Amino acid sequence: MVHSPTEGRDPVDDGRLWTAEQARDVTRGFLLVAAPEGGSGAESVLLVVSELVTNALRHANGVTELRLEVGLGAVTVAVHDASMAPPQPVTWDAGEPGGFGWPLVQDLSDDVQVHVHMAGKAVMAVVPCPTAVLAQG
Repeated sequence: MVHSPTEGRDPVDDGRLWTAEQARDVTRGFLLVAAPEGGSGAESVLLVVSELVTNALRHANGVTELRLEVGLGAVTVAVHDASMAPPQPVTWDAGEPGGFGWPLVQDLSDDVQVHVHMAGKAVMAVVPCPTAVLAQG
């Protein structure tokens, strides 16, 4: 299942920028079908989407594509943006906001990959979700 930032929605800013809230809403709809029983895995998928989208908004000028794919027992989240700079871990400082999202994504995911290309990058995370099911048909 693929979602682009403007699919079925009014454009946000230049049509590429999403809020983390919008991305979570899209993901909740996806999970109603992909992981109908919910559970902690579905919550982990929502957290990973939220963190990756927030990082793209904060550090890469927005999301160009959000891709969600279900596999047996896992959901792959791919957030695309127009920056070629890979995510960088930062030292967490209790006096400053942020700094914990990238480690959280890595902790919640079985696999995290960053693919840099001429138009930017894709950050892909495979999140265990035991209730995820492949559509029959």
